[in-house]
Formats: sequence, structure tokens, C-alpha cells
Amino acid sequence: MQQEQVIQIIGNVFSGADEHNWLKIHNAMAKQVLLDYSSMSGSQPAILSPQEITTSWANFLPGFDKTHHQLSDFQIIPESGKYRVTFRGVADHFLNNSVWRVTGGYVAEVGTDLKLSMLKFNLESITGDTTLAQIAIEKINSNKMRKVTFKSEGFNLVGNLFLPDNFESNKTYPAIVVSGSWTTVKEQMAGLYAARLAKEGFITLAFDFKNFGESEGEPRFFESPMNKRIDVKNAITFLSSLPEVDSDKIGAFGVCAGAMYTLMASAEDSRVKAVVTTASWLHDSEAVKLFYGGEEGVQTKIKAAQAAKKKYAETGVCDYIPAISETDPNAAMYGPFDYYLNPKRGAIPQWSAAKFAVMTWEDWLTVNPMPYAKTLKAPTLMIHSDGAVLPDYTRKFFNDLSISDKKLHWIKTELQSPFHQFSFYDQEPEVAESVKEASQWFKSKLS
Repeated sequence: MQQEQVIQIIGNVFSGADEHNWLKIHNAMAKQVLLDYSSMSGSQPAILSPQEITTSWANFLPGFDKTHHQLSDFQIIPESGKYRVTFRGVADHFLNNSVWRVTGGYVAEVGTDLKLSMLKFNLESITGDTTLAQIAIEKINSNKMRKVTFKSEGFNLVGNLFLPDNFESNKTYPAIVVSGSWTTVKEQMAGLYAARLAKEGFITLAFDFKNFGESEGEPRFFESPMNKRIDVKNAITFLSSLPEVDSDKIGAFGVCAGAMYTLMASAEDSRVKAVVTTASWLHDSEAVKLFYGGEEGVQTKIKAAQAAKKKYAETGVCDYIPAISETDPNAAMYGPFDYYLNPKRGAIPQWSAAKFAVMTWEDWLTVNPMPYAKTLKAPTLMIHSDGAVLPDYTRKFFNDLSISDKKLHWIKTELQSPFHQFSFYDQEPEVAESVKEASQWFKSKLS
């Protein structure tokens, strides 16, 4: 049975490569893997992390129309604490109606923990159109978005990495991590701003936080501001590891609640050299009463969250309410908020309108980002309006910033608070003005 599992682990690496399922590959690998493709590439064997391996493969394999790996002739020899495995492989790479085939033998090592720790390829033959590899690389370099994975507290997070126009892989660029509002996924406002800022010359990253979207984490749809601040810092670590990124020129951008996570993370992480927020959601124990039914409503939600946490700890069952509804007053967002209800805006298939973890309420209603203003040292631009959410709290946070290198950009509107908030998510001219101000700020601070 164990030997069948060993073969399955190796198979997951190669099927993951064909499927571009980088998480599948991550989960099959040990923390460090000796990778040796020297017989084919001429490069030296190297000890790499799963993140480094998948990042490298993600910058190459998707350049083909498809790839197909065939594995056979497995021989497994148990050794002390591991299995030594030999097998044969044929890799077909398809592009532009042509095929490039690579054939050879493999030697692998899989630990008793069922994690791949070594993979060596011994080239036997290359046939077909050998120019396809370079064409695939050029195709990838011309692509303005790449799917990436990185670790946060042991979990695999999935992101979209956006590249600037005229990107050159031998150069380094300033980078920005972009965070969206609560409950959201990378394809919503974070992805929009990341794509727009990339066009201004930055490498940008929009990602799914733990428990959301394509990223790992249980329970699903559990919103923890303190955990999300950690994810932002680990996203910065990932950006810093990329050879295309100038690790001394990293900024952070947040929309709505993403501004909260961004400000808290940036106050604790000196690697962030510039911060921009737009339509920031910032609250304290008094502000939450305005939205969640006063003192009684807040306490009721906190008690429900505590009961839900206890139930989850004892049974593994997570209680949910709708994330958005016009008819259910128990929903996390109750009202005619078009962004989250309109499939042409934020109601996209990747996001769940149906599920919001009840246990979220305690973490959400008790967090207070306001004290972070006094410890934030990075130059900070805050973009807001009187029609966005809690404008006085954005003003207060800005005024409490102890740094002198700060700017408050106020956008005029006739919309009442909080309805102008949603315009910042995807509407013009709010997005264009926010991107213009943000790009000018980042260019001046990350130069």
C-alpha cells in the first residue's frame, strides 16, 4: 500500500505540472528538494523549495498549448527513512501544432512522510521541434499575468502576479502587494487594481487570503483581520524572493478592509517602503456599533461567533450565514449593494455570496486598527471621500500618523456614505483617479 502511495506522490508532481496545479506539486514535495536536470539543461543540481520549483515551472510550462507526461517501469527500493524510486518518463510538449518530445530515466527519493525529496532526470533523447522551448519562454514573458503559489503559516496561498508592459526577465522592478475588501477573492477589486498598477511599471500581486478562493485554510470563508495581516507580510516575503523584484522597493496597496490589513501589516514590517489605501474601512469598538445594531447587536454577534467556534472545535462543523442578501437580515452584508449582487461587477463565480463563517464576527468586531497609525513608518497616501465608509475614521488615522511623509487625497462626491464606497471597487472615475494618485506616490517613494 505504501509503495502505491509513493508512486501516487511522484505521479502528482508530473500530473500537477500538466494541469498547472502548483498546489498539487507543493503538497507532494518536502520542504527542500534536490532537483537535478543537469543532463538536459547543463545547469548544476540545486536544493530548492517547492515554491522555487513551482515558480520556475510556472514561468515555463504554461507557454505550451499543453504538456503530457507518461511515467512507467517503476522500481521501488525501501531504504532507511525513505524510498528510492527509478522510473522512465516521456514528456510531450505541444505548441503551434508541433511536438517536442523528451525521453529519459528518473531517480527519485520519497520519504516515509510521503514527500518527494529528490528528483534526478537522466536524458536519453530529444526529438521533434526543439525550438518550442524558447518559443514557450518568449510566450510566457509576453504574458502579463502568472499564477503563483506561496506559503503563509504553513498554508499554500494562490495569487495572480501581474507584470508591467515591456517586462524583461533580466531586469528588476518595484513591486506592490494588493489587498481587497473582506470576504473577497483575487479576481475582484484586488485583481483590478493589481492589473492597472502593473501597467504603470510595477510587478503586482493579488492573492487569495487563507480560507478564501483557491488558497488553502479551514474553515472556509472565515474572516480574521489579524490573520490576514500575516498573509500580507508573507506575500511580501514571496515578492522579495522573486529575482524580477527589487526587494528594497516593495509597496502595499489596500482597498476597503484590505486597507486595514495593509496598514496593520505595514506598521509591523519595515520591508514595506510605501503604502497607499483607497476607500479604507477602519473601525474601533464604537464604529462597529453604527453598522451592526448598536451595543446589543455587536454583543449578540460576538456571542454567536464564540458559540460557532466552540461547535467547530468540538464537531468540525462550521456555521454559515449568507455573505450578501437583500432579503435576509442575518446576512453579513444586508442591503442593495450592487457590487456584490451584480454578476457584471463583483458577483463572480470565484466568490461566494452564500457563505460567511459565523465565527468571523468576534475577530471582525473586536479588531482595532487605529493604534497602528502611531507605529507606521512607511510614507503613506490615503484616498477617500465623504461618501465612502467611515470617513472620519480615515481622517483620524491619517492625523494620528506620526510620520511627516503622508498625504490625504479626498475625492468629491454627491453620494451619501457608504454608497460611494462601492464605486472605488470597480467604477470610473474613482478607480482611474485612485490608480493615478497611487502610481505617482509609489513611483516617488520606490524610486
